[in-house]
Amino acid sequence: MVDGTTIELPSQESAIALSGDREENLKTLAQQTGAKLVLRGQELLISGTANQVDLCGRLVRSLEDFWKHGKSITSVDILTARQALDTQRSDELQDLQRDILARTRRGDEIRAKTFRQQQYVQAVRTHDLTFCVGPAGTGKTFLAAVLAVQALLANQYERIILTRPAVEAGEKLGFLPGDLQQKIDPFLRPLYDALYELIDPEKIANLMERTVIEVAPLGYMRGRTLNKAFVILDEAQNTTPAQMKMVLTRLGFRSRMVVTGDITQTDLPSNQPSGLAVAQKILQHVEGIAFCHFSQADVVRHPLVQRIVAAYEQYEQ
Repeated sequence: MVDGTTIELPSQESAIALSGDREENLKTLAQQTGAKLVLRGQELLISGTANQVDLCGRLVRSLEDFWKHGKSITSVDILTARQALDTQRSDELQDLQRDILARTRRGDEIRAKTFRQQQYVQAVRTHDLTFCVGPAGTGKTFLAAVLAVQALLANQYERIILTRPAVEAGEKLGFLPGDLQQKIDPFLRPLYDALYELIDPEKIANLMERTVIEVAPLGYMRGRTLNKAFVILDEAQNTTPAQMKMVLTRLGFRSRMVVTGDITQTDLPSNQPSGLAVAQKILQHVEGIAFCHFSQADVVRHPLVQRIVAAYEQYEQ
């Protein structure tokens, strides 16, 4: 027996927000519930079995904070809402949806999109050292950069230091044109990209000139003590155990450090253990250190990226 219900949307903007680009959100809702969804103007028609219609209706209404105000909805938002329904976490879902961390220079809202991302944000806010391990596209570096910029603007820290090992360069640095900074810039580009979302490029150049923001390869950290700084170590899976110990022991007074990486994407020689993997084993029970783990369910890039990560995880098992 086929059941059905209709949800009246308050505006054309609401309909566009709920539908998504090329009706991707309606397809995701159908995949998650088994119901059939048809959008006619501002009317959403849901049909299927009684259980399918009920689940789909509850899922659509759990996203009301977004579509009611014409805010964009992603497949990750839908999957998180479905998880919340399955685990009776609707109150937590509302907190997640309403907790805006910051806005980009274009005015877009930045917020945690999954419960694990929310836990990560809370860990960074409450721990002086946080490790975040997970696949590409899960927001590890971007969320850390957002929190770092916020803390800097609130005068909690005097500077931001972003660093990553230039493992990919190896001997090839000598063949690249330009001075050392120009040679290493391509390997630090993902860190710049996160900053450009939040701060005007001209302001970044000024802050970097004054070393309020420092973007440097890991080797520059040796011998330093990083006081009153928010430090982000990116691509930490490419550190050796000695490099990891070196950078962790740079942490100074009134400083905070976030270490991010994906152990499945190590560029080190096959006989070289990853400093990130070793650190997990050694430090997992040390008081004051937080460990956060993401999976393909936390990928917030193009939906295809999530499926690619899942396919590789299945192949490598």
